[in-house]
Amino acid sequence: MSDKIAAIRGMNDVLPLQIANWQYVERVLASTMLSYGYQEIRFPLVESTTLFKRSIGDVTDIVEKEMYTFTDLNGDSLTLRPEGTAPCVRACLEHGLLHNQSQKLWYMGPMFRHEKPQKGRYRQFTQIGVEALNLQGVAIELEMIAMSKRLWQQLGIASSLTLEINTLGTLIERQAYRDQLVSYFEKHINSLDEDSQKRLTRNPLRILDSKNPDMQAIIKQAPKLYDSLTEESKAHFDALCQGLKQLGIAYEINPCLVRGLDYYGHTVFEWVTTQLGSQATVCAGGRYDGLVEQLGGPSTPAVGFAMGLERLLLLMELENVTPTTKAPVTFFIMATSELAMMTALSIAEMLRSLPQGFCVLTNVAGGSFKSQFKKADKSEARFALILGDDELSQGKISIKDLRQESEQVEVEIKHLGDYLEKRLGRG
Repeated sequence: MSDKIAAIRGMNDVLPLQIANWQYVERVLASTMLSYGYQEIRFPLVESTTLFKRSIGDVTDIVEKEMYTFTDLNGDSLTLRPEGTAPCVRACLEHGLLHNQSQKLWYMGPMFRHEKPQKGRYRQFTQIGVEALNLQGVAIELEMIAMSKRLWQQLGIASSLTLEINTLGTLIERQAYRDQLVSYFEKHINSLDEDSQKRLTRNPLRILDSKNPDMQAIIKQAPKLYDSLTEESKAHFDALCQGLKQLGIAYEINPCLVRGLDYYGHTVFEWVTTQLGSQATVCAGGRYDGLVEQLGGPSTPAVGFAMGLERLLLLMELENVTPTTKAPVTFFIMATSELAMMTALSIAEMLRSLPQGFCVLTNVAGGSFKSQFKKADKSEARFALILGDDELSQGKISIKDLRQESEQVEVEIKHLGDYLEKRLGRG
């Protein structure tokens, strides 16, 4: 006997018992996006590798170590998408969605990164992304943060999340700050870990984001980016802080909250938790005014955020949030013979067509009445509809209320729909 084939490590199945929670979160996300006027967009799982090299950069961990890249039969280099912002911008440019117009978009789907799998971090993960393009100013940033907070409230996890914010200023301001940062860390080169020493020449701002406890004292004493900003950039950040206060959204300023890519600027934010160990970030966002131009489009203001669905579900589990999208079963139809089952299937279709949209289970597996009643009770159905050979010969069906004490009744099959609509209402 051959060995069983298992799922690829870090790529997980979602089983029927888990699906209800997934569908609940997806439904809440979709309805919230709609209430803020955001439209859904979908794009391929596979993109040209050049898209991510140009947007993310050749010298980032994602491009160097984590992307699933392959050469197809035409000799083209293709990549399973590791994130959604670059494909979203590519789609907008390709289809002219940014020509003299703004876009408020959202998407949801699998992303792929070859990372070391652990709880809350997977090689295939489901990401929800939100992008607002061709919109500038603090107002759209505030709207996005308010929208994310509303999501946490609706999902029942708001008490577990803290908003952290920072400003990255402009590219010119960061370049000047970068020189100060490199000079500072060079003096402490022997105290930097291996990753930080590599980042010193390539991406020194990412050193500030290090989680190495041995480096926190050095990082805390590093120069602050805010001190290198112009009054205009400081005013932008101050307006953000004031707006959050007016909206009643609590926040913490984290000067070490950075992004490693040059197209980010001004506002960055994260919603973090202490409930998920090292995977503390549940949602990350910020302004990325440079990306559209970097991908061949015109200079375009943009802001967005993304979150992992798996981490939301983990947090909901820890908070004992147990939503369900399982439809309540109204009818469980049981039959005693193959001939009766054929009629039972027709009755089930008729019931599903009624205006109330009833959920109907048909016991196609057969079995004794005793075993069928056990299944009916386990299904939590309100009524059992019983169709035996005697009922079938008389053109009738028996109805038993499984949740309330009442007499079992017989109804003519041809009048069953009218009887149930009168008894249960027309919805």
